[in-house]
Amino acid sequence: MRLTGWLLVIFILSGSFGSSLLQAEEVRIRQLEAVQLYTQDELLALIQTNSHLRRVQDDECQLVRDIEARADIMKLPAYQFLWGDMLAYAVCVPRDIERGWQLMQDAAAQGLPEGLEQVGRYYHIGRFVQPDERKAIQYLREAAALGNLAATIRLAGILLDGAGSPRDYEQVYRWLHHSVTADTSTHQTIADLLRQFEQRMPERVVLRAREPVR
Repeated sequence: MRLTGWLLVIFILSGSFGSSLLQAEEVRIRQLEAVQLYTQDELLALIQTNSHLRRVQDDECQLVRDIEARADIMKLPAYQFLWGDMLAYAVCVPRDIERGWQLMQDAAAQGLPEGLEQVGRYYHIGRFVQPDERKAIQYLREAAALGNLAATIRLAGILLDGAGSPRDYEQVYRWLHHSVTADTSTHQTIADLLRQFEQRMPERVVLRAREPVR
């Protein structure tokens, strides 16, 4: 009877321990399932704050296959941008700069402002590709026309450094003058750029560029 009693206790304890393990595994699975794929708006907000790669890492790389599918199969530009960055910087996947660069260009070709700005910026600084100011201006101008402030600021700097054409001054001044930002540093940068443009533009052109956008 005593042996039988001990066996019963061991069996009960084993069952309790096994149940705890199962409960812990169920909690882990629920936690994994809780990581939802980013909405379009959420992903764009992450890209605009340059926190998209960190978010993928913080999510423990659980969404890699979903991101890849939306980039390569569904060809969604925001996901092409994200997947391209992940490949270029080896975030959660082996580095593949050539494929990453192609995806960035694909996102830009679909008119994603963030994609246009990034490709233009990389042509400007020569990251992954050889520096090419002409191409940089082309991509940055398109991004700026779509309201990308980072592209507008970089384009303004390039023009003020003597590249591009003075014919672009008025339009870039207009974009900067009517831009909106809550960031104090960015606001000051814009003010400095506007003053530099004003020194190179006729007053009548400056006044025309300041007129409300219709």
